[in-house]
Amino acid sequence: MWSSRLFSSEPFGQRTPHRDGNAVEDLVQAASSLQSFCVKRHWNFCFIGGLALQYWGRPRLTQDVDLCLLTGFGNEDAYINPLLTEYGARIDNPRDFALRNRVLLLKTSQGIGLDISLGAIPFEEQVVSRSRAVEFLPGVSLRICSAEDLVVLKAFADRLQDWADVENVIKKQINALDWAYIDQQLGTLCQLKEAPEIPEKLSELKHRLS
Repeated sequence: MWSSRLFSSEPFGQRTPHRDGNAVEDLVQAASSLQSFCVKRHWNFCFIGGLALQYWGRPRLTQDVDLCLLTGFGNEDAYINPLLTEYGARIDNPRDFALRNRVLLLKTSQGIGLDISLGAIPFEEQVVSRSRAVEFLPGVSLRICSAEDLVVLKAFADRLQDWADVENVIKKQINALDWAYIDQQLGTLCQLKEAPEIPEKLSELKHRLS
């Protein structure tokens, strides 16, 4: 069974509005609170998306916190219900949307968006198991996905901004990336998606930047 947010074609609702001020610091603090919430419950997780890009690539303004939370299939309510008790929802019927699209759309009391991906497939398990804690602010460390997994996730999403993010990661990490791992994981996912053009695009980008 391979139902996952990765393979969803539906939009994930509206993004949170742009916020001025110390946006990155606000996001890191929101992520830290969410991380503490997960750790207390012994949940397996890591941050993906814009926060991971802040570390592995060229930082850009991101307005939401993206988390991959391993829930498995069939027991999602054990994760969804506590999260809905702690955080507000960004859409109507967030539980039904989460079960259908494998992403729970929440927000903090300060209005920062939280996109909680309900992970279950083998690749998502690897993303979490390969994650590491890095310091974002003095005394504040967050568990983020590896650079390789960020490349796979961004390339697989196959949107214009995602490819710009992939290019930024490659430019910063090109001599440290495990390309055999990237090619294997992305190839497997793209076979399931029937999108062989995505690995080809990544290969062309890699050779152009090498």
